[in-house]
Amino acid sequence: MIRFAAAALALVITSPALTTPVQAQEGETIEGIVAIVNDQPISYSDVRERASLLLLTLGAQRPTPEQQQQIASQALDELIDEKLQLQEAAEYEIEVSEEDINGAITDMARQSGLNREGLIGVLRQSGVDPQSLEAQMRAEIAWRRIMGGLYGSRIRISANQIDERLKRLQAASQETQYRLGEIFLYTANEEEKQQALQGAGTIIEQLKAGAPFEVAAQRFSSAPTSAAGGDMGLVALDDIDPAIAEVVRGMSEPGLSEPIEVENGVYIIDYRGRRDPSESVPVVNMVRLAVGNGSEDDLLAATAAAEDCEGAIEIAENDPNLNASNLDDVKLDDLGPEGRSMIETIDVGQHTDVMAMGDSLGVMYLCSRDESGSTLPSRDDIENQLYTRQLGMISQRELRDLRREATIIQRGS
Repeated sequence: MIRFAAAALALVITSPALTTPVQAQEGETIEGIVAIVNDQPISYSDVRERASLLLLTLGAQRPTPEQQQQIASQALDELIDEKLQLQEAAEYEIEVSEEDINGAITDMARQSGLNREGLIGVLRQSGVDPQSLEAQMRAEIAWRRIMGGLYGSRIRISANQIDERLKRLQAASQETQYRLGEIFLYTANEEEKQQALQGAGTIIEQLKAGAPFEVAAQRFSSAPTSAAGGDMGLVALDDIDPAIAEVVRGMSEPGLSEPIEVENGVYIIDYRGRRDPSESVPVVNMVRLAVGNGSEDDLLAATAAAEDCEGAIEIAENDPNLNASNLDDVKLDDLGPEGRSMIETIDVGQHTDVMAMGDSLGVMYLCSRDESGSTLPSRDDIENQLYTRQLGMISQRELRDLRREATIIQRGS
């Protein structure tokens, strides 16, 4: 999760300083340094490569210098966080194996419809050293283990908390509700907010060009929903920030908002529709199973082995060529005539015929169908949501504390 750096980086990508060498103590020449985090340097080259990596994550085919410049603050901020995370991992003697890193990269490649080698090739073609991605994966895995080890077993979700959440959801179901996704860019001051606005513009540009909102939320958002791809579910306007509510109230069709300024950051909202209390719309829960190499034979073999939704998820976990993802509380009307027809003709536990999914092939498994339109989650789902939210908030707090305690020297600061 990214927090915006305070350094003025408007010229990071295009400044002549990028190519001005600096003499090291031993006499060797190294590229200019943009920041030092507890005596560990971050170079302009590091920032350029990470900016390109972030843009590639959003689907940019060939990141331009202008795009790199617009997203340079996020790139530097992520690199600073990684330094702190890896330093903390060293303190706790957390080891991340090459197998762990390769597995994470393979998962990322699969989400993009590629295999690991294909992703590495795309990185190199775009001038990104694959080691930049490996460092990112190492830091993410290590930090996740630290947070899980320190706090995972301490978080207790009580029955009262679940009851209270259910009551609020039931009350909200009697109001007009909006299905929203969010990307939140946290900022600590006005200077950072201006950089966040610039970065939000670039993110929106890539989203409009077809970048998956879920991926962008996972990579950029500081909100607790980032782990769920930014999905806020169905919410009443009284339960969200007034500035966001005002924007959503003025949106009549699904789409992206412009950047929304709030006190401590900037939001991007994905408006996905609304539900009136009197409305009864069939909703379904599904699992999407896709094959990474585009082979229909491989996909058919997988569907023969997976008898239902749980089976599809399990088989995908054990096969790097397969990707399974949950699609919960989907309105049948949102699937379009063809998609709705395919789902309506199968029973719970069955899958659709093979269909094109981007550059690959896949099927949809029907997990459950609710004709009443009710979308209240189960108690188990609520418990998992509350647990994930609490752990996410703790993780953000710990990382911000590390920043405050660290010695971070930035160019221009």
